[in-house]
Amino acid sequence: MRLSWAGLIIIQLLASAPGLVATGEGTVFIKPQVRLTTTFANFDARIMDHWGNGGGKWATLSYGSAHPFWNRTFGGGKRYEIRGTRAFGSGYPYGAGNQSTIARRPFPFGVWPLYWDQNFMGADEYGPQYDTIRPGGFIASVPLRTTTEHFNVTDNEVYYAVGDRESLLPLMVSYVTWCHVTPAWPSRFNASATDAPIKLENVIQYFRASSFALASPAYTNTLARTSISDTKDSTPLPEFIEYSPFRKCVDGVTENALAIINTIPGPTHTEKFISALAFAGWAIIPIMCYLLFFVFLYLAHLRNKLQKRIYGDPELVGRARGNRQTELTYENYP
Repeated sequence: MRLSWAGLIIIQLLASAPGLVATGEGTVFIKPQVRLTTTFANFDARIMDHWGNGGGKWATLSYGSAHPFWNRTFGGGKRYEIRGTRAFGSGYPYGAGNQSTIARRPFPFGVWPLYWDQNFMGADEYGPQYDTIRPGGFIASVPLRTTTEHFNVTDNEVYYAVGDRESLLPLMVSYVTWCHVTPAWPSRFNASATDAPIKLENVIQYFRASSFALASPAYTNTLARTSISDTKDSTPLPEFIEYSPFRKCVDGVTENALAIINTIPGPTHTEKFISALAFAGWAIIPIMCYLLFFVFLYLAHLRNKLQKRIYGDPELVGRARGNRQTELTYENYP
């Protein structure tokens, strides 16, 4: 089978598991996943799963991991909780106590929030100095365009997806497949650069605890830097953006396909079977010992009964011999 451009992106993923991903020109039997390393004590890692449901129990980054955010909780966020608002710091299913800052917050979907310049809402805590260990890699952006062949779009209708690199790559496959996005490769995003393709004020939707965003250069939210994370106040979207079928398609794919940390994997069927056998073995051993003991007693009883039938009861034989001796004494009496 010949791989499409979208299929080639999948090959670059860090890890994969059996699944099914449709591309523009065929089907690739690979399910995109992003490996999330949280400790150097072993090779165990959590997995961020595209199109996954998330959920499960949250975990804690241990002190021994030497992680800059040790003792933070991560995981537990569910797919239906992934959607935020146009306010930075939105989209947290738990842990967003102080709405004026994102500092010291947990990571319910496994990924850190985006970094914006000027330490906006404490974003410096997740700045470029930690790009080498940021889950999913450095922050990148990619333009999302389509053609009038598929959607009734205007010339300036272009959106940008902003998030970690390893989430963007496979997500681009879904954009190309479902929304006919013109293929483009992500590039490193520098929020402080004067020539950055989008700014904080251009964000039209945050996802996944503000770790991913869709933005449009044609939109400016004048309330972006004055609002707090739990507000719904924002500059209204222009009609050509709000009612755009192309935007709605991109928005829907992001909400359903964006990688989120999955549940802690349970034992496989083989592991469960082996565990059941081991448990059964430990339970059966004492039972077998008891059974063998009673079988031994029963066989001994049968042996005694058989001896009695062949040789007679020793007690009765002894008694009969005594009686016979008495009779012989009387017979010998003169």
